[in-house]
This record gives sequence, C-alpha cells and structure tokens, in this order.
Amino acid sequence: MPVQDLLPSMLPRAVKDRLRPLKKLADFQRLPAAAKAAVRRDRDGLDAVADPGIDATVAAALDWLGQAQDNSATRDGGVARHYSLVGGWSASYPETTGYIVPTMIEQGRLRNDPALLERARRMLDWLVSIQFPGGGFQGGTIGQEPRVPVTFNTGQILLGLAAGVAEFGDAYRPAMTRAADWLAGSQDEDGCWRRFPTPFASRNDKSYETHVAWGLLEAARLDPSRTWGDAALAQVRWAVGRQQPNGWMADCCLEEPHQPLTHTLGYALRGILEAWRFSRDPAFLEAGTKLAEGLLGCLDERGTGRLPGRLNAGWKPAVDWVCLTGSVQIAHCWLLLYQDTGDARWREAAKRVNGFVRRTVAVGGPAETRGGVQGSFPVDGDYGTFEYLNWAAKFFIDSNELERKLTAR
Repeated sequence: MPVQDLLPSMLPRAVKDRLRPLKKLADFQRLPAAAKAAVRRDRDGLDAVADPGIDATVAAALDWLGQAQDNSATRDGGVARHYSLVGGWSASYPETTGYIVPTMIEQGRLRNDPALLERARRMLDWLVSIQFPGGGFQGGTIGQEPRVPVTFNTGQILLGLAAGVAEFGDAYRPAMTRAADWLAGSQDEDGCWRRFPTPFASRNDKSYETHVAWGLLEAARLDPSRTWGDAALAQVRWAVGRQQPNGWMADCCLEEPHQPLTHTLGYALRGILEAWRFSRDPAFLEAGTKLAEGLLGCLDERGTGRLPGRLNAGWKPAVDWVCLTGSVQIAHCWLLLYQDTGDARWREAAKRVNGFVRRTVAVGGPAETRGGVQGSFPVDGDYGTFEYLNWAAKFFIDSNELERKLTAR
C-alpha cells in the first residue's frame, strides 16, 4: 500500500504524524516539473532576490490579468480564478471578476489604455448576463454547484458594477440597483447578513463582510437617495461589535475563525476604513486603527515585510507561510490610514510588505506565471496551493499603485 494511502485510515495520530513527512515527499515526487521548481525556488528564500520595483511588477501583473481573462477555461469574458502549476487555467470566477473591474478602469485611465477599459467592459457585460433576476450573484466559479445567490459574492460584484456606472454610464445602473436592493433587502435587523451564505464555506457569521458593505457604499455614492448607505453602516457597526479590546475581529474567516487568514482580516479592515471614509464617524476610524495596530505588531521584526498567513486572537503567527493576498490588502489599508492620519508608521510598514511581495513576482519567464501572484509563499503553503490567484494580482496592483502615488507626492 502506498504511504499516502495510509494517512486517511484509522491509524493512531502518533503514527500518522510519523508518516506525514513520507507522504509529503511522495506528493512532491508526483508534482509536475514546474511545481517542483517553484517549491525549490521558494524554499531557497528571498534573501538573494532583488525587488523588481513597482513599475515592472504592476505592468506584469496587469498583463497576467489579461492572460487570465483570455485563457479562462470557460472563455466567457470573465477572469479565470487561477492558474495552477498542477492543473492549468481554471474557469471564470464571478466574485473576483467583479472587483477586478475597478482596477482595470483605474489602470486604463492612468495609462491612457483603451484596451484595459475594454477588458473592464467585457467583464461587466458577462457579469450582467449571469445576474439572478432578484439581483444576487452566484458563489464559486462558473459551473460549480449549487448555483445560488450569495451575499459575499454579490457585494464584490457590486463594487465592479458601481465602478462601471461611474465610468461608462447608465448601461450598468439597472444591474447595480438590483444588486444593491437585494443586499439591503436581505439584511437581518442587527445588520448582519445570514440568509444567503456561500455553500463553499462554513455557515457561521462573518465579520469580514464589511467588504460587502463597501460595495453598498459605492452604490450609495452614485445614488444617495436610496437607503443603501444606512444598510452598509449598520453591518459595519455589527462587525465592529465583534471586535475585542486588542483589535481582534471575531468570526473573521471562511473556515477557521480561531486562526483567520490575513486575507479575510484584510477584507474586514478595508470595509471598516471605507465606512469611516463614507461617514466620518470616528468610531469606525478607531476600530480600523485598532485592527491595523494588531496587524502591524505581527510584522517580522527583521524588517523583511513578512506577515504570517494566519494569526490567532493573541496576534501570534498560526502558520509558517505567507498569504500574499492578505499581505497586499493590509498594506493597502495601512496606506489609506497614512493618507487619513499622516502617521508615517503606516506608510513605512506598507512599503516593507509591498516590497516583500514584489520579490515573489516574476517579471520574466512563462506567460502563465509572469506577473502572477501566488496564493502562498512558499508556493506550497496552505492557501491557494500551487496557484496564482486573480484576486491576489488585483490587490497587488492596487496596493502598489497607491504606494507609487504617495511616493510621488
């Protein structure tokens, strides 16, 4: 019997623990050559790797997102969820295609590049075509079952629809309105969303859905006459009520709320900061600052910019790998705090984190990985294992663009 077939059996835990290194070796030997090479590269570390800089890596990441749109397994105008070193390009992912739209629009304007704006239109047209009649959007990638409306995914797509209305006009307003009305109408009295959870994660309350509230805030900016802003702020107040005195956010992960990903902590922080920027309620700034301070204390003390991929309620590392998506999300939020407060600690911490992630991004090599951002560093970490994720590239571009803007200033 192969070693890997022993672990799922009824063997005692102590025996499984002794066999696990052998299983890991067997798994490694079965990997494609490109995946093996990526593991070896990452295990060598980043000490000898130069930072390619913002210009080169952002340009490469934009090109990679174009590749992800053009090479999606479903060829529908959406953006492939990922490129896997093991399985290749995936199907399109509605949720993240939604919030890639604002990035494409911003970069298209900054670069005076009509092709990027056209990519955003293709994404929007596809999203409108798959919207449920009631206004919601499905969870998961295209083709995943069950196909049901999901709160979180709808909120992320709403960010793209609002950006589409702002940039391209009223063609996308009906879809935006339906999505915003659906979200506001499905909210519980305490502000939390519970009625339409994703079928692809645990069903517990999720404080990181402040990132859904942000979608409603963007729609409210375009139509202040609706109650969307009130609904959004009610959710953020509910989420802030889950915050502990040390800044920790309870119920802030897809599957492991006792040790959430920096990715979902980054979602929560961004939504809280956007509530502050929308309302100017100092309670939101205070809550966002407390959460940001907790994350700041988790940075590698050597100044490398390394941020552990999962953290526990005492702000201690729970894993030895980095969630690169979460890193750049948090760096972006720190830069927003620097903009709002002038506190240089946020800027300097963000620059270290962005620099760390830039050193993991290849600006040469195969098109499938050039400019892509891994789920984890090392690439065989437990988030997006062996995958280059479309939302990682999106958040990487956004954070580095804001760093560039602030540095130029």
